[in-house]
Amino acid sequence: MVKKFPGILFLVVGNSGSGKDSIISGLVKKFPSNLKNIYVPKRFITRSPSKFEENISISTQEFIKMDKKEKFALKWHVYELDYGISKEIEDYLKNGHPVIINVSRTIVKQAREIYANIKVIFIEVPFKITYQRIKDRKRESEDLLKQRIERARKNQNFPEADFIIDNSGDLDNAINLFLNYLLNVINKKEKEKN
Repeated sequence: MVKKFPGILFLVVGNSGSGKDSIISGLVKKFPSNLKNIYVPKRFITRSPSKFEENISISTQEFIKMDKKEKFALKWHVYELDYGISKEIEDYLKNGHPVIINVSRTIVKQAREIYANIKVIFIEVPFKITYQRIKDRKRESEDLLKQRIERARKNQNFPEADFIIDNSGDLDNAINLFLNYLLNVINKKEKEKN
């Protein structure tokens, strides 16, 4: 049964190097203080901590234990890693808060089957720019770097998205596009309630 919460779940998808985390972070800083707080959960990831991302690093064994106890609202496996989002997002959604998560496009269909109030935002960047950004990060081994580049090459668009943001230019422009879209969605939902 699909869960219907007052809060809206915004899933952000896009290739490695598309700027998802930067856009989310910028949006949170600009989000109006008179609205219900926006919540961006940390992801559980089965890899060593990274100074580049604010995630919760756990072992594969810990991930399996959490999964068996049904602690994840959403989970996926990509680039030889397990990712999970804590079920605590449902507390925020129940209380009408917007929740934004950087996720893999592979779980969008499943997420839509679980949550009713959901919007998917695709961050689009031309392959040439994506390729350079991934190489410049110097975060992955050569093998993982090749995987990310190949995946980006094959996934230049995402027709299932509710909204597309071009992040090939000014980051602030991409942040504002996302913020305006998010506020429109929230305001429309508020009007429907009244």
